[in-house]
Amino acid sequence: MNGSIEDTIAFIMKLIGSNTDLTTRRFRVFGEYEAVLFYYTNLVNHTNINVDILKALMYKPDHLSKKTIEKHQLKDILLNDTLYQSETKLENKAALLVDGIMRGGTVVAVEGIDEAFVIGTRTIESRSIDQPATEQVIRGPREGFVELLGTNISLIRYRLPSADLRIDSMEIGQRTKSKVAICYMDGITNPELVKDVNSRLSKIHIDGILDSGYLEQFIEDNHFSPFPQVQYTERPDKIVANLLEGRVAILVDGSPLALVVPTVFNQFYQTVEDYTERYLLMSAIRLARLVALMFSLIFPSLYVAIISFNPELIPTEFAVAVAGGRAGVPYPAIIEVLIIETSMEVLREATIRLPQQVGGALSIVGVLVIGQAAVAAGFASPITVVTIALTTIGSFATPAYNAALALRLLRFPLIIMAGLFGLYGIMIGLILIANHLLSLRSFGVPYLSPLVPGNFEGMKDLIIRGPLPWLKKRPHFLQTIDRTRFAEQQPQPSPSGREPELLKPLKTDDNGE
Repeated sequence: MNGSIEDTIAFIMKLIGSNTDLTTRRFRVFGEYEAVLFYYTNLVNHTNINVDILKALMYKPDHLSKKTIEKHQLKDILLNDTLYQSETKLENKAALLVDGIMRGGTVVAVEGIDEAFVIGTRTIESRSIDQPATEQVIRGPREGFVELLGTNISLIRYRLPSADLRIDSMEIGQRTKSKVAICYMDGITNPELVKDVNSRLSKIHIDGILDSGYLEQFIEDNHFSPFPQVQYTERPDKIVANLLEGRVAILVDGSPLALVVPTVFNQFYQTVEDYTERYLLMSAIRLARLVALMFSLIFPSLYVAIISFNPELIPTEFAVAVAGGRAGVPYPAIIEVLIIETSMEVLREATIRLPQQVGGALSIVGVLVIGQAAVAAGFASPITVVTIALTTIGSFATPAYNAALALRLLRFPLIIMAGLFGLYGIMIGLILIANHLLSLRSFGVPYLSPLVPGNFEGMKDLIIRGPLPWLKKRPHFLQTIDRTRFAEQQPQPSPSGREPELLKPLKTDDNGE
């Protein structure tokens, strides 16, 4: 900038081009100096611009009304005595001015001043804070993230009002310049983990980041694994819990889903209620969830292997009933299961994509009418329909959608292996899956921690959840600076300096009683 507002207008218009929502407003500062301001109409708060910027710049402050303002004093007076906006800075590069306008700021250029004022006036309409649709809870907070990054950070700070909370930011995306926030706890999180996260994010070069899912695919360790190596969530309380354990959270402006790294497999079958309810009840529920997870993975292939190769493993009466049900089916069990399983996946996908008012009706029609019609027509046996239905219900019990999706995908190769080799095929498939899980890492952390490598402290919160007083240490595999969750309890003195009543020794009589 050279101090000429005409040159500034020409340069900014050349970079931005012709836009109907771009407002260019000329005015005079204190009625003497020519000036111009730029902003996008739909990104700003017009009240702030009219009252806190235009009015403030057009009229002298009361304490300067009788003084003469020289040209060389103007910049300092405008910045320190006139503008009523806390987010105000000076820039002299046109590219940075354009970037400020694009982000919802207001740029003010004054004739004779070689720097322009970039003022934060961004106001974007967004949905209100509501309960997350993908992570329902019975007992727990009802708040969920929204699309605005500032609102999401405020939700985290509200739940974690600690001076140790650190939030770093960077811009990713050559065109979208999406703001990314990296959250961690100073004094808890391993500095090497924070450095690794920053390093992976800084290597992303792409035109635009529209959601946190873009970042997930760039920073995960194994791009070809069906298992997710980064956890995402809409819940601020879940993010705070992970930060206190020593993990790093990544938030993207425009996305309501925050990422958590590093991630291990046991996080995908845990829920908020596991910690807000009593441990005996939730340990039983977690076991049921694990059974449903394994059920959804191997039940169809187990059915195919037993029907095709080892029918002697089931009781005689049940074998006769199964044989009677399959009497009219014209193809082998593997083909039957694959057809019904594929149909179920198509039906599930259609239910998700349809409008909410229609989706529920379609699921009922698909399960009742189509299933019954398929059995009546001899297209499938009743036992196969029951098997696939139970498998589908088991997959719904997995809290994390991306983990359930991985298990749904792996069902098909297991069914094929069972149809070709029977129970041996299932064992080979499970060994390959287990070997793959053992080879996975998330930001250097083994995926099956704390089971492999084993850690007794971590196993207190693995298959079952121990009582909260037992969980005194943070996860060993995170290599945190501060390992202890529980501080030593010390009696706090009352404001008056007297010893608390509950801590005073009881008075005794002459007999010592």
